[in-house]
Amino acid sequence: MKLIELYAKMKKDVSYIEKELERSIDTEQALLREASLHLLKAGGKRIRPVFVLLGAKFGNYDLERIKHVAVTLELIHMASLVHDDVIDDADTRRGQLTVRSKWDNRIAMYTGDYIFAKALTVVTKLPNSKIHQIMSRAIVEMSIGEMEQIRFFFNTEQTVRNYLLRIKRKTALLIAISCQLGAIAADAEDGLCTQLYHFGYNVGMAFQIRDDLLDLCGTEKEIGKPPGSDIRQGNITLPVIFALQQPELKAPLLEQMARIRDEDGQSDISDFISLIRKSNGIRRSELLASRYIDRAITALQGMPNIQAKKDFIGVAHFIGNRTY
Repeated sequence: MKLIELYAKMKKDVSYIEKELERSIDTEQALLREASLHLLKAGGKRIRPVFVLLGAKFGNYDLERIKHVAVTLELIHMASLVHDDVIDDADTRRGQLTVRSKWDNRIAMYTGDYIFAKALTVVTKLPNSKIHQIMSRAIVEMSIGEMEQIRFFFNTEQTVRNYLLRIKRKTALLIAISCQLGAIAADAEDGLCTQLYHFGYNVGMAFQIRDDLLDLCGTEKEIGKPPGSDIRQGNITLPVIFALQQPELKAPLLEQMARIRDEDGQSDISDFISLIRKSNGIRRSELLASRYIDRAITALQGMPNIQAKKDFIGVAHFIGNRTY
């Protein structure tokens, strides 16, 4: 399945969520409104809101109630992107100027804070304390994941386990609770909500691994930013960890990474990327991403055989093979 096919089927509801997103960030403060709208209009796959909507199909589907979860989770994701771009000194995202690039770091940080605050405002319209508890715990874990990523910058001794725990916190949890909270907001059975959480977690792990692969194997046109952005800032991802395990590549890779670190990410990284692309780190990472997709689909076993289940499986396959 291509995402465009799913969005075509869900066009009315997805468009409604998009309008609600725009409405939720509106403010009389002109600069905040302009910066927030710039980020929103830069687009994105809207995977999290779509997962919320699909999860809700397993319960009593009421868009007026479910929208509060879909909008909140996408706003949290948007806020994290603005802050990430400040930390990463990123000039572009999805081929568009970042907020920090178009304005400055201060404006970007306040914009991220504003969007995050608006997310909390939206979710208070749902009285379900379980939703608030799950969401707040996930946000705490996301923050820890971001700090752990910084702590491990240029740490060539980190393990695959370190990496997997980090991406669980940074990425997979928010996708997991998108599936879960959509179902909870629709009063779906507890067992189904749990299954959807496990589906989303495994999809989220695969999503981030594919993202890290694209950073090393994709083109600037495909990924909307220069390849190798992760290593420039010191973020050592799974393909690199695997490549460092090859005895013949360890020494030249360590030499390249030391140079990149000493030159503050401003050096030519073409030789580094070439080494990684020739390593078995790419294939091993692809295989692990595929295993996570298999686990995600297995997590749906026994669930009602409705269209939403088929759509979840289709999106999982897209994420497992995505090239953008």
